[in-house]
Amino acid sequence: MMAPGTPLRDGLERVLRGRTGALVVLGHSRAVDDITTGGFALDLPFTPQSLRELAKMDGALIIDGDASRIRRAAAHLVPDADIDTPETGTRHRTADRVSKQTGLPTITVSASMSLITLFLDGERHVVEDSEQILSRANQALQTLERYRSRLSQLISKLSALEVEDQVTLRDLALVAQRLEMVRRLEHELSGYAVELGTDGRLLTLQLHELNAGIDELGALIEQDYALGVEAAGFQSLTGFTTTELLDVACVARALGFGPQEHLEGKIAPRGLRQLASINRLPHSLAPRLLEHFGSLQALFGASATDLQLVDGVGEGRAKIIREGLTRLAESAMTESLD
Repeated sequence: MMAPGTPLRDGLERVLRGRTGALVVLGHSRAVDDITTGGFALDLPFTPQSLRELAKMDGALIIDGDASRIRRAAAHLVPDADIDTPETGTRHRTADRVSKQTGLPTITVSASMSLITLFLDGERHVVEDSEQILSRANQALQTLERYRSRLSQLISKLSALEVEDQVTLRDLALVAQRLEMVRRLEHELSGYAVELGTDGRLLTLQLHELNAGIDELGALIEQDYALGVEAAGFQSLTGFTTTELLDVACVARALGFGPQEHLEGKIAPRGLRQLASINRLPHSLAPRLLEHFGSLQALFGASATDLQLVDGVGEGRAKIIREGLTRLAESAMTESLD
């Protein structure tokens, strides 16, 4: 609601440029009425121009939570003085206490410091202009591109090792580690996109392109290695500190592998991710293939005739599967040579 291009942000920036300052409560409730005295009761449609003009008067502005109507102007807010606040200015102290007491967003516009500040959920957030946010977003975007490139390398290596039946716990933990790094950067960039509003459309498109298929990839790997059965899978890494995330052993433990399992110990995938890369292969057929042959390696060794023994696999589909498996094996060999 406060992103560039919205009516509320337009009104606040008009106040900022006019250097009059403002205190705005974003919500009208009984809790707000209980701490409000004086001022003028209004019921006007919200416009950026009306916010600018009414802010010229001393006191607070109270508008609806969806910023559709202005309910009161020049109001005197008297929150509980016992509410702790680190703020020092009168307007900011009042805004912080009102937000904490009512649970509603409260906004201040500082004429002396040229700042728009949002108080919400006990936190203070300085609203930055688009140029500052875009600068940080571009740095994060470049980092995300490097992380995605490294993740692609790890996934290619994992695929080759799966074909050769040489996957270790360390290999899986490294992929999980990189997936979480990508997820964290994606979360940070999503926040920037929200703050940028209409100015963040290009960033949103770039972010969507970079993260296409990430959720599906993570889900398939979790199914392949039975993650999340006794643990939370990759979700268990979301609360990790950066130091914990960089510790491969710590990541392996979080994925549900016990301390007795060595990082260099071999683990076997089911093979769902590999089969998902074969074009025109129904998702429902992959589990049946793996159940019939017992392992991914046995499936790689199956002939077209063997494949036709599986329910739902005819001659044409068996040929497609066989060719797909051959391409996967050749790709794994190329990766090993590289």
